[in-house]
Formats: sequence, C-alpha cells, structure tokens
Amino acid sequence: MPIPKLIKENGVYNLYVDGKPYIALAGELHNSSASNLDYMNKKVWPYLRDLHLNTVILPVYWELIEPEQGKFEFDLLNGVIEQARTENVRLVLLWFGLWKNGISSYVPGWVKKDYSTYFRAVHFNGVASDTISPLCDKAVEADANAFTQFMTHLKKVDGDRNTVIMIQVENEIGFLGSDRDYSDFANAEFNRPLPAVVESLYGVSGTWKEGFADDAAEYFMAYHYAQAIERIASAGAKVYPLPLFVNAWLEQFPWRPGTYPSGGPIAKVMRLWKAIAPTICLYAPDIYLPNFAEICEEYTANDNPLFIPEVRRDISSATNVFYALGKHDALCFSPFGIEDFMAPSENGDNIDPTIMMALNIENSGFVLNGTGPYLARSYELLGNMLGVIQKYRGTGKMTGFLQGHEAGCILSFSKYDIRITYNRLPDGKPVSGGLVIEVSEDEFVFVGIGFSIEFLPKRSNPMQTGYVKIEEGMFVQDQWVAGRVLNGDEGAYKIKIGRSPAAIRVELYQYK
Repeated sequence: MPIPKLIKENGVYNLYVDGKPYIALAGELHNSSASNLDYMNKKVWPYLRDLHLNTVILPVYWELIEPEQGKFEFDLLNGVIEQARTENVRLVLLWFGLWKNGISSYVPGWVKKDYSTYFRAVHFNGVASDTISPLCDKAVEADANAFTQFMTHLKKVDGDRNTVIMIQVENEIGFLGSDRDYSDFANAEFNRPLPAVVESLYGVSGTWKEGFADDAAEYFMAYHYAQAIERIASAGAKVYPLPLFVNAWLEQFPWRPGTYPSGGPIAKVMRLWKAIAPTICLYAPDIYLPNFAEICEEYTANDNPLFIPEVRRDISSATNVFYALGKHDALCFSPFGIEDFMAPSENGDNIDPTIMMALNIENSGFVLNGTGPYLARSYELLGNMLGVIQKYRGTGKMTGFLQGHEAGCILSFSKYDIRITYNRLPDGKPVSGGLVIEVSEDEFVFVGIGFSIEFLPKRSNPMQTGYVKIEEGMFVQDQWVAGRVLNGDEGAYKIKIGRSPAAIRVELYQYK
C-alpha cells in the first residue's frame, strides 16, 4: 500500500490513505487510556463501536517507549495497533515526548531526574518550571532519537498496512506561566541579533525586542519551539515520512502569552512556524472555545488545511462537524475523551472546575450533555456519504452553515438562493446547522440539525419555484436511499430538519 500523504489538488487538500482520499470522523482518547491494553479492551473499545468512528486519536508515550536510556519497548504500541485493526479503525498517534500541554510530564524518569543536562525553562520570577526548555539541545536530541526509533518501528510493523495514518508531534506546545524562558541560556539568546531567516521573513532587524517590541517574547519562543520540532520531526520523517502535524492550545482571554502556552503554533505565529518547521504539514486547532466558526476561518487562512484533533465535548459538536466538513473541507473532526460519550455514566460531567480554571478553559466545552447519541447519528449520516462529500470538496457546490447570533443565512447557488432559518432549539439540544450540496441545478441534499429551508429564484429571474419531490432519507455507501416523501403538508409550507441529525433531498422546478 502507498504511504499516507497530504496532497493539494485543485485548490483543496486531500489526505490519501491506501491511495484514496480519506476524511477522519474521529475521537481522541483521554491522555492515559492508551497506556494499558487491558484498560483499552475493557473501558475504551466497547464504548466506541456505536459511534460510527473511522479513526481514533490516541497518545504514545516517550516514558513508556524508552523507560531506560537507549532501551526501547514497543509491546504497548504493537498491541494498540492490533486492537485498532480488530476494530477496523485507523489511528492518528500523538507523540507525547518533550511537551504535552506546555509541560514535560511524559518524558522518561531518567530525563526528569537529570535536570542539569535537560534543563528547565525558567519563569520571569526566576523559579524553574516543569517544562524542559526548547533551547535545551540535549533534550531535543534525546527526543529526536526516541522519535526516530518509534518511527522506525512503526514502519516495520505497519508500513504495509497503514493502520496509522498521521502523527502529531508533541501536544499543545508552548511555555505556560510566563511569556518566555528566562533561564540564563535563554536570556543570552534573547539579546542576540535576530536569525537571518526571521529578519527576512518579517523585514525587521536588531534583537528580538528591537524587532518585535511587545510581541518579542512570544515570537522568540515560537522560533525556538519550531526549531526543536523541526529537528524532531525531520529525524523521524527520514525513516518513515508519514504526514506530521502539530496542534495548538488557542490564544484566548486575557490574551497574554503564558496564560496560554507561549510560542505554540497559534494562528498569529503560523507564518514563522511554517518557515522554521517545513516538515510539519499542517497546524491543527484544539477548539474548546465557543466561537467555532471564527476559529475554523482563522485556521484555514494562509493555505492551512483544517484538521481538528480536539474539539468540545458538549452537544454542539454534533452540529459543528457538518459545518467543518461542508464549509471548510475539514480533513478531521475529533471530540476529546471520546470513550466517555456512550459509556453508562458520562464521566465528563464530573470534571473538576478548579482544573478548568487553572488551565483557563471554559468548563462548558468539557461537559457531556447527551452528546453521544447525537454525535453517533451525525457520524452515521456523514460516514455513509464521505464519497459524496469528497466529490464536492473544493468545487463551490458544497458549503456549511452554523447558528450564531443571526436568525439565519442566505446561500447562493447557480440557479437558486437558499434561505436557511435557524430553529432555536431548547436547552440541552444541539445548535442549528448543517451542510448542503448542489447535486445539480435543480437538486440539493441537506444534512444537519434544526433548520428550515426556503428556495428563492435569483432576483433577476421572474419564474416561480416549485418542488418535484422532497424526500427524507440518508446515504448508504454513498447511494441515496429515500424514506418518506414529504410533498404533502410536511413540505408544502416549510421544509425543515428537526432536533436530531437528519438528511433531506430536494428536487425543484421553475414555472410561470
């Protein structure tokens, strides 16, 4: 089988798996779930089977792969891959190496204990952090070596199967608690002249402070994190060039680096990251903030394909997935802590709010409120029409829409304008939204939740619009299977999709 690849074709990015375009309807596991195979068999896989996932995102841990320096253990990795094959899902693996959520919590014990060799980043007040500095050459070298061994083994056991389709290098990189590293070594580097590549990229000169003023600390950290990631990623890619990406803990209130991980690949420093880390194929937002549509717009700018490895756990995700795929040609949508969604008790409801406050994360994004069954239905509908979605990606004949503060929106197609009215659903129900495909000038398919549809002729067209047929239904293996025909009262006055994920096909004609 050919190795998975990310390729830009006709203005849109496609992820090829087994030589065919692939869209990941995914879920990411909790951080520790994949550290034990028995736990996976008992507490994870049974609760994923009814969600209609095609992809699972889970960590691999440097501390478990290299528990002693130079001695590598891959039984856990081998077991997880075998389990995924049994479950008939693909994997995206997260390399929990030097940094996870801005902290060095998954490095091996021999790295943690030798804090002289693998020195820590220092806060503004001079106190050492629990984050190994990205300027620590020995630490980056050790991570790059472990990552290379991991990729070498992965190629050996999976290179002909493509169970693993992508790798995320580290997780939510950056420095928490301070705008930059204030270690002696970092201070010296901060006061040196800017690297030539940075001067050329931004048209600035002098030191970091002289070139970037108040943003100097964050850009300094972004440069050094990107440099470290490129060293790690390129080492692994040389032996097994799977698509490699990084994810971002997003910039947010109070908009000060250090309250979110300073130097991470947020949108405003993506240009710098791209220049310094060319091995990285895309920059992925972890979206827990409520302004989902705005973040999708931000992360599809600058020729970046939309890949969402972590997204809110609440019920809004059952709608947001339609918007991401329809509007932004997303390659992946993946709520976090996915093993909870169909479990007997929704563990996510009991997340400690003090943890959320410490991480500056809105608690509502982590609370399950009936999400599982809604998301399962959304994934079932989409999973059966991925070939159809793939056909229309990048053509201008497919788009998405999502309830915001407006009452609705107007979508313009070749022969008709479509007025979408968002139906305000009760608390505890998903927000309104979906996607629409113009199959032909007079035929449309809608998939989503909670909206009404009205077709309007173009303003310059004197013709009236009528319906040949309005059908409920769904795709099954990319073929439309009709349900009820709604040409009577149900469709004569208003075409609508109700509170649960559903699909409608509409065929129109014009008359006078």
